[in-house]
Amino acid sequence: MEFSVCFPMVEGMTMLNLSRSQDQIAREAIKHALRSLRKRHLLEEGAHSPAFIALTRPIASQGSEWKEKAENLELELQQCYKAQSRLSEQLVVEVAESRASKASLQEKESAVSNLQAELTQTRDECSQLKADLEEKIKALELLICENHQLKAQLEEITIKAKNAEAENKMLVDRWMLQKMQDAERLNEANALYDEMVNRLKASGLENLARQQVDGVVRRNEDGAEFFVESTVPSLCKQRIHAHEGGCASILFEYNSAKLISGGQDRSIKMWDASTGTLSHTLYGCLGSVLDLTITHDNRSVIAASSSNNLFVWDVNSGRVRHTLTGHTDKVCAVDVSKISSRHVVSAAYDRTIKVWDLNKGYCINTIIFPSNCNALCFSMDGHTICSGHVDGNLRLWDIHSGKLLSEVAAHSLAVTSISLSRNGNVVLTSGRDNLHNLFDMRSLEVCGTLRAMGNRVASNWSRSCISPDDNYVAAGSADGAVYIWSISKADIVSTLREHTSPVLCCSWSGIGKPLASADKNGIICTWS
Repeated sequence: MEFSVCFPMVEGMTMLNLSRSQDQIAREAIKHALRSLRKRHLLEEGAHSPAFIALTRPIASQGSEWKEKAENLELELQQCYKAQSRLSEQLVVEVAESRASKASLQEKESAVSNLQAELTQTRDECSQLKADLEEKIKALELLICENHQLKAQLEEITIKAKNAEAENKMLVDRWMLQKMQDAERLNEANALYDEMVNRLKASGLENLARQQVDGVVRRNEDGAEFFVESTVPSLCKQRIHAHEGGCASILFEYNSAKLISGGQDRSIKMWDASTGTLSHTLYGCLGSVLDLTITHDNRSVIAASSSNNLFVWDVNSGRVRHTLTGHTDKVCAVDVSKISSRHVVSAAYDRTIKVWDLNKGYCINTIIFPSNCNALCFSMDGHTICSGHVDGNLRLWDIHSGKLLSEVAAHSLAVTSISLSRNGNVVLTSGRDNLHNLFDMRSLEVCGTLRAMGNRVASNWSRSCISPDDNYVAAGSADGAVYIWSISKADIVSTLREHTSPVLCCSWSGIGKPLASADKNGIICTWS
């Protein structure tokens, strides 16, 4: 009975101690179990000692009572052994559980350490983020401050811009008033000039009537032109290698057989057409020469260039007199007034026509239009500009007001050339549709259409021309031929073949002969 009471107490103490932590709990449990076993053995020895004493007595003196006690004691001893076996097993299980608890505890402690490290790292990151946030807030405050300053500056600039706009409007009004006054003075000067020209013509008619000799009619006033009946050329007189990379424009001096050419080598060359010799070269152009014109006194040559500029040379000195800037794309056409060497018009691929004053060297008017212009020319009165455009239309403009006077669909494709007859009543247009149309300047009605099998316009700037007597038209072709039509018959009268590459331009001398043509290889041929 004492053992049965002791064992539950041991179990209770063992369970209580197992709730403690680490190795101390296991050691105390083992020590307690050992003390309990020693105490039990002592108690067993004390309980069995009467039996051993009784056994040492004589057997005869033993009675049935002692036998019964011995059996009970033996039974209790067996129960004690069984209880000891159960306690040993329980002790082993508890030790194993203690070790497992210890391993689990170590894992949890490791997990706690990891979590603490992560917590520390998270706190550090949070601190860094707080610092970054503070910096961002400071930067934002600075930007807000700068934004307020910029708004204030913008308001000041807006006020200044409004004031400048009002001042500019006032200046424009004053300028327009001045321009109107200048226009009135110019109109007066033009009226005076027209009156003088009419008087000169009236006096010239009498001289012309007196000087008709062998079908040659001459006008001998100072600076006047010579009129010679044009002949149909058939023979190549000179073949000149003029420019490297192609020759896009040629023209003759007024009342002269001297030829002027411009090419992709950025040079302007002056030739003696009768001998084919080079007499002079003009330098200073910064791009390919796309078109040429010359003043009526033969003193200035003007070139339209792919460098977006126009260049004006003094022929006598060979120096550039003006560089006319203002276009924003290549300048492809230029012409000078028929009545004055002062005004020049140019057209560029920025969709503008500009009117220039050569005496002052700057632009005096700009005309804006919806389609790029490939060719243009002045009318005989000097007040109207004829322009041919990529959309195929022929347009007439007032040089002073810049207003569109008239417009007609001249070609189904781009217009490449415009040439005015000597009397100024007919304008010749050539187009990429391979047609050459003649228009009446007064009504803009077609008065003739010239075409030929095999004649193909070579480029957007292929130039055709009218003979000085207004009887013939010459035009180059992509096959290297030069075609000549009779205007009255509207038929081919000659086909000239000498070029080996597309012919880009033709020009007829104002004295009737020769005819000149230039091709894409830079070769110039003169025909007689």
